[in-house]
Order: sequence, then C-alpha cells, then structure tokens
Amino acid sequence: MIFAASLLSMDWGLAFWTVVVFLLVLYILSKYAWKPIVRAMEEREETIAEAMTRAERALEEARRISQENERIRREAELEAQRILREAREAAEKLRAEELAKTRAQIQEMLEQAQREIEQEKKAALQELRAEVAKLVIMTTERVLQETLDEQKHRKLIEDFVNQLAANN
Repeated sequence: MIFAASLLSMDWGLAFWTVVVFLLVLYILSKYAWKPIVRAMEEREETIAEAMTRAERALEEARRISQENERIRREAELEAQRILREAREAAEKLRAEELAKTRAQIQEMLEQAQREIEQEKKAALQELRAEVAKLVIMTTERVLQETLDEQKHRKLIEDFVNQLAANN
C-alpha cells in the first residue's frame, strides 16, 4: 500500500521542474520548430489547394473535351448518314440511267431488226417479182409458141406487177 500512497502524493519540486522544462521545450519549439512546421503546413495546404484547383480545371477540361468528342461523333454519324444517302441516291440514279440506256439499246435493236426485216421483205418481193416475170414470159412464150422480145415483155410485166404492188 505504501506504493499506492506514493502514487497519490505530490512532489512539488518535481512538478516545478516539469513545468519549467515543459515551458522551455514549448519556447524552443515555438522559436525554432513551430514556425517551420506551420509554414510547411501552410505550404502543404496551398499545394493541396492548387492541386484541387488544377484537378477541377482538368475535370472541367475533360468534360469539355468529352462534350466536344460527343459533338464530333454526332457530326461524324450525320456525315456518314449523308454519305450513305448520297451513295444510295447515286446508285439509284446510275441504275436508272443504265436501265434507260438498256431500254434504248433494246429499242434500237428492235428498230434495226424491223428495218432488216423490211429490207429482206423488199428483197424477197423483188426476187419474187423477177421470178413471176420470168414465169409469165415463159408461159406467154409457150402459149404464143413464138419467141418474143424478152426485154419488152419483161418491162411490160414489171410495170404490171409494180402497179399491182402499188395498189396493195
């Protein structure tokens, strides 16, 4: 118990020197350490504040860049849609032109075929007329039993056949 009683009793000499040493340490700290510590803390605070400001600016810049990128992306999408639309229109126009060109070629081929048919028809009719004239002359010659001037008869028959063709 003596030990417990000594813990509760106060030694005034020790308390005095403890206060003196505490005040001396406090003075030395305030003179040499307090100001640098406070200055370092203030500098750290300023550095943190500057870092926060820079971070906020960077965040704002990132948002601005993000918005700009989004705008550019939308513009690119619109441009791509415009290009696709123009390509479709150009393809449709080209298809229509090719279709018209093909139809014109088909029409030209039909007209050419009709002209050739008409020419062949005329040539066949001319050949038929010549053959008919020859047959008529031969028949007439046999009927008359004499040789007639073939040139005159041919001219006469051709004129007659041409009149028949003109009437048809």
